[in-house]
Amino acid sequence: MKFGYYILNTYVPELDGDSTAVYTHWLEQFDAAESLGFDSLWVTEHHFRNFGGMMPSPSVILAAAAQRTKRMRLGAAVSIIPMHNPLRIAEEFAMVDQLSGGRLNFGAGRGMHPMEYTVFGYDWSNAQKRLPEALDIVTRAWSGGEFEWQGEHYRFPKLRVYPQPRQKPHPPIILGGETDYTLRRVVEYCDGWFPRPGRGYEIKEQLARLHRMAEEKGRDPKTLSTSVFRAPPDKATLREYDEAGIDRAVLEIPDESRDEILRVLDRYAPLLA
Repeated sequence: MKFGYYILNTYVPELDGDSTAVYTHWLEQFDAAESLGFDSLWVTEHHFRNFGGMMPSPSVILAAAAQRTKRMRLGAAVSIIPMHNPLRIAEEFAMVDQLSGGRLNFGAGRGMHPMEYTVFGYDWSNAQKRLPEALDIVTRAWSGGEFEWQGEHYRFPKLRVYPQPRQKPHPPIILGGETDYTLRRVVEYCDGWFPRPGRGYEIKEQLARLHRMAEEKGRDPKTLSTSVFRAPPDKATLREYDEAGIDRAVLEIPDESRDEILRVLDRYAPLLA
């Protein structure tokens, strides 16, 4: 099983208000995590601290990480694509994949803060319905050819998106969530699943449920990866994940001081062995 780490947010208490120092601190994190042997780093998307926001513009942060790192995969966990134009999302993350030499994992989701949608001028009420169509558009945009779209929620004339991602046919697309609705979308549209532990379900049972759904749709379950988001840093639990066939555990980095975050990364290092 592989191990990634998740940057909780952009707020480092002793650096509050000093954007240059915060940026430098991220780069130090990337260096430390890669040297310790983490397989991947992950950032999420939320906006405006007063709405519970944590990490705006994951494509920008991952572009910086692409230039700083050489080996780690770079994950969006997740990009809230119904809150943006999916063509713009396809462009930006294709650029990240190019800058990183083909190391992007593209995580997509609906998000959880309606106020963010309101501020950006998007409709929260139909976000769940727009998500599959937006995923379709991103996938088509990454196919390389010209295409037009006349769907239920999006419409545009024939065009070609540039740049194209380096990975072929496209970067792995993963979807977060635990409901039957989400699992069906994983099977229909995605390359992987991004569940969270401790939400009233047992992960091995849910993994088996995902595999049953895949088989019912005629899809080989082995084509779907599973990365547990905010996996507990507990050896016994992680061993159970490994035995269950989980592909990756993504450990959370707390919202603490610069030095404490680097210490946490060091404490996680023995789990990677």
